[in-house]
Amino acid sequence: MANSPQAKKRARQNARRLDVNKARRSRIRTYLRKVEEAIASGDKDAAVAALREAQPELMRGVTKGVFHKNTASRKVSRLSARVKAIG
Repeated sequence: MANSPQAKKRARQNARRLDVNKARRSRIRTYLRKVEEAIASGDKDAAVAALREAQPELMRGVTKGVFHKNTASRKVSRLSARVKAIG
């Protein structure tokens, strides 16, 4: 348990950041799920549109420290390859 004032403040800050990051991660996952659903339905136009919306969200997650840069790049790369393969 935090005893010093600095440690107590840190605990408060961490709790706040946890909520913000959790909301961000959830929002990004929603965008990714929309892309997955469009790919599963076989609708290339919807998949391309969903991917176009998801990419900036993923990269914003990188700048905000929610995801690692390589993780986001890998996800975008794999999704774009799957969208391209729809045909």
